[in-house]
Amino acid sequence: MSRYEIAFSGQLVPGAQPELVKANMAKLFQADAQRIAQLFSGRRIVIKNNLDAAGAEKYRATLERAGARVEVVDMDALIEEVELAPPPPVEPEPAPASARVVAKPGRLQIAPRDEYMAAFSDVDAPDFDIAPVGSDLQDARPDAAAPQVDLSQFSLAPVGSDMGQAKPATPAAAPDTSHLKLQD
Repeated sequence: MSRYEIAFSGQLVPGAQPELVKANMAKLFQADAQRIAQLFSGRRIVIKNNLDAAGAEKYRATLERAGARVEVVDMDALIEEVELAPPPPVEPEPAPASARVVAKPGRLQIAPRDEYMAAFSDVDAPDFDIAPVGSDLQDARPDAAAPQVDLSQFSLAPVGSDMGQAKPATPAAAPDTSHLKLQD
């Protein structure tokens, strides 16, 4: 017994209005506008699978009445597998004399493996190595010299002297009470 799947890729039946079809699909699937927009994105979306022939025909007819053109696919159909031929063997070509790297002492030697790496054959890179465990990897820095600042224009005040930072307390003015009288 064959099994079928129903797939939709956003195609409409001829003469159908897109807004009306979207409204019909929203009503059929009881879906919000975001889900309906995903259905009409143009990608192939499987709506239902594992249907028998009668169920698949019922789905197809209902969706076509709603205005959507669907694809009914037999899931049991044999899928033809294609075996790719192995790539041809690549034989390394000898590097031309202009691409050969001349070794310098303490410098890294690069032999290009392909055209892309041949562009880097003229790069002069140091031959870095791994440092032994516990070694200091930071280069030594000279101690920073103190800046030369001329302080000859400044002097020190004697201990306890007022440098002007403490403001003298101003006494509060007494309120005018001359207009007040005591009653007998």
